[in-house]
Amino acid sequence: MTHPEPPTRLLLVEDHDLTRLGLRALLGTQPDFQVVAEARTAEEGLEQLARFEVDVVLMDINLPGMDGIQAATEVRAARPGTQVVMLTASNRRDQIFAALASGAVAYCLKSSAPTVLYQAVRSAATGAVFFDPDSAQHLLHTVQTSPTLSPLSERDMAILRLVADGQANRDIAATLGISVGLVKKHIGEILEKLQATDRTQAAIKAFRAGLI
Repeated sequence: MTHPEPPTRLLLVEDHDLTRLGLRALLGTQPDFQVVAEARTAEEGLEQLARFEVDVVLMDINLPGMDGIQAATEVRAARPGTQVVMLTASNRRDQIFAALASGAVAYCLKSSAPTVLYQAVRSAATGAVFFDPDSAQHLLHTVQTSPTLSPLSERDMAILRLVADGQANRDIAATLGISVGLVKKHIGEILEKLQATDRTQAAIKAFRAGLI
């Protein structure tokens, strides 16, 4: 006799009560989901994570205090086996990349249809990367990776990884033991080599090209 798979255990972290209650009601219609805890802030969410066994955290990206990006990093550090679905009202490319860099595996707009939300959660539960279709389309239209990117040096790559981690020039210089001026010089060269207009676009292009 086969036994049914246990439901995916969910933690909701959303500061707006009506939105959180709506999410709970929607997710409750799916027999393979179980909302085990809720929180209004990232700090409360991390406390709940320590109390409950959670498979997937649905995290609002704009939270009071610690934001969802930083919180996702904390979740992944505390519970590597727990996946994060980032919820947002925006499909800004900098936020999309920041969500991925934080360790979130799914990015879902709050305006999406419930079926998209369900798909995001189910994909995240398996560790698969999922983009809300509108966000994916936006990212593809705004960031086009060149088929002939100039090669990056070992130092370029080291700096680019730190840029992708969200570090400022001063922090990068301290980490690598070089001057801030040299960091700025390398970043300028990286932007030119990747044909990027800013640091965020460079990081996204490098990510899509498999460089980081």
